Amino acid sequence: QVQLVESGGGLVQPGGSLRLSCAASGTIFSINGMGWYRQVPGKQRELVAFSGSGGYTKYADSVKGRFTISRDNAKNTVYLQMSSLKSEDTAVYYCNGIIATQPGTISNSWGQGTQVTVSS
Repeated sequence: QVQLVESGGGLVQPGGSLRLSCAASGTIFSINGMGWYRQVPGKQRELVAFSGSGGYTKYADSVKGRFTISRDNAKNTVYLQMSSLKSEDTAVYYCNGIIATQPGTISNSWGQGTQVTVSS
């Protein structure tokens, strides 16, 4: 069983910055990748940023150059540093983890979501 707990959401003005954190806990053998997705009402959940093995990262085109994903492997934690925020970044942000709970057993886990609102 894997749990992902997010923190760091809130209200920020356009052009501002915010950092999200997501800590994984439970039965963790290894972490294959962790990422962030976001969703607004009436739309599908979309990938924001992903951090895989060997330093691999992937970003949505809409956030390239503004958002940075990073991981602290010792703490099983992934961060999303968001800068130059725009109103269209407003969404519920979900942490995702592709985590092996034992060799050969992969869990695709989700956090509960944290609201990010960009508004003046």
